[in-house]
Amino acid sequence: MAVVELRDVRDDDLETFFVHQQDPEAAGMAAMPSRDRDPFFAHWARTRADPANTLRTVLAGGAVAGNIVSWEQDGQRLVGYWIGREHWGRGVATAALGLLLDQLPDRPVHAYVATANTGSVRVLRKCGFHPAGPPHTGDDGIEEVLYILE
Repeated sequence: MAVVELRDVRDDDLETFFVHQQDPEAAGMAAMPSRDRDPFFAHWARTRADPANTLRTVLAGGAVAGNIVSWEQDGQRLVGYWIGREHWGRGVATAALGLLLDQLPDRPVHAYVATANTGSVRVLRKCGFHPAGPPHTGDDGIEEVLYILE
């Protein structure tokens, strides 16, 4: 496995993030629709403007492999990540999540994951998360589970 590191998000990282989220297989696994260019960059501008968010670029062997983020929503600290498909199956997401959790002192930490996203479920479990309850189906028809790290 390549050395995995986190650093602050830079403007030039966003193009790689955009390409990653355009991957139909990745978008399907994440149960997140891909955004067109303008909405994608507007979303990142809003996200980066909020100082309560923790946003990191994931580097694998020095190359931009994806992003990992943490934010507050409905009184919960949440985490999410998006790793480019060329880095799947190499432990990059697990290492990145472990590094981010070292930077987040407060617990609990939560993560929503589509039940069909078995790779992400494995990452969360390896990092100590467990299901906070049974799967539920949202308004979008996607079955997901809330995971928690206490």
